[in-house]
Amino acid sequence: MMPSLNQKSSLLRALGPGLLFAAAAVGVSHLVQSTRAGAEHGLALGGIIILANVMKYPAFRYGAQYAAATGTSLLEGYRKLGPWALWLYGILTLATMFTVQAAVTLVTAGLAIAVFQTTLSVPVVSAILLAICGVLLGVGEYKWLDRVSKGLIAVLTVTTLLATALALPRIDAPLLPFFTGPAEWTVPTLIATAALVGWMPSAVDVSVWQSLWTLSRGRDQGSRLAVRDVLTDFHIGYVGTTILALCFMIMGAGVMFGSGATFVDSAGGFATQVVSMYASTLGEWMRPVVGAAALAVMFSTTLTVADGFPRALAALRQRIRGPEEPYGDETAIQRIDYAVWLFLIAAGGLLIILLASASLRWLVDLATTLSFLTAPMLSALNHLVMHQPAIPQDVRPSEGMRRFSLVCVAAQALFAAGYVYVRFFLSPA
Repeated sequence: MMPSLNQKSSLLRALGPGLLFAAAAVGVSHLVQSTRAGAEHGLALGGIIILANVMKYPAFRYGAQYAAATGTSLLEGYRKLGPWALWLYGILTLATMFTVQAAVTLVTAGLAIAVFQTTLSVPVVSAILLAICGVLLGVGEYKWLDRVSKGLIAVLTVTTLLATALALPRIDAPLLPFFTGPAEWTVPTLIATAALVGWMPSAVDVSVWQSLWTLSRGRDQGSRLAVRDVLTDFHIGYVGTTILALCFMIMGAGVMFGSGATFVDSAGGFATQVVSMYASTLGEWMRPVVGAAALAVMFSTTLTVADGFPRALAALRQRIRGPEEPYGDETAIQRIDYAVWLFLIAAGGLLIILLASASLRWLVDLATTLSFLTAPMLSALNHLVMHQPAIPQDVRPSEGMRRFSLVCVAAQALFAAGYVYVRFFLSPA
């Protein structure tokens, strides 16, 4: 049955948070980690990329679903679980926010240097980028975030799909298995896999941001969003990020795997190699277009991360103080908290960039591995929240989804525990 005009307009009103999720996800995890996985391992980690997206699906879905079903954010759900849940989320966020902001900003700065051929240093370019983010978020808040990200992600999606189609003939598929065999599971491969999975498709923290973006979208539209439409928006963004992750892996495999070439460790050098990879498949004439598109999408990632952490921490303080009103307006204190956290996280990220700007791989792997280790706890919180008795029966996850969610939480916890055991007990070096 074709959707009615009212159904179409309802879906259009809901579109936005899912694309913001894509803007946050299609960044370091795709441009850096997926491309590097293809360059170093061929297609062997393709199964891991799909598995990571499947295992995190319930946690991310619940962020959008809970907000649409209750009119409140996941943080209100955490509050109802008890103060311990809010404090756990706060501790996990504080443990990762500075390295996450530093990693995405560093990659964006490298792309800016490669595209504009500037002689400015990476820390200076990073500071300029964060200042621009601060101005956009301070002036436009959600509306700017929504508008800027949609256009940018569309451009990179088109160029990436085209480049992938052209890179596919270069791959000797029979010689590149889609899963890593037991003999290949060395300690270095395990470490690289944890770093890949940590932000694949993104850190689970983003599920909280997505619930807040969903509420902001509803307030901007002046109406409560339907659960069905919100989930459709979510699935568009989620499936899209999964496909793009595989595309970047295929490009890395088609252009670099087996060639003897490796990615350099500096932000600017790595960015130049990524742009050159596109140019080698699409043609040299596409270099400036692809460079601009990659920079634009990485900037959208930096922008969404710069918004997500302060928005979540400002809301966290309010939930510690008391309950959340459905689709309630942000308070003056919350807006002040947002501005303070925006400044502090930017300053902390810049400090890390000053200390580690010469080692892109180390910084990115640190940030993504921290997210890999915290993912099981955040996924467990989201599962508990979405299965509270207060959730209306008609929007509560099915029994099959409940069981699937439990399996995903258990699998993430098992993988994280296995990583810690192998990394720090079997091979402490």
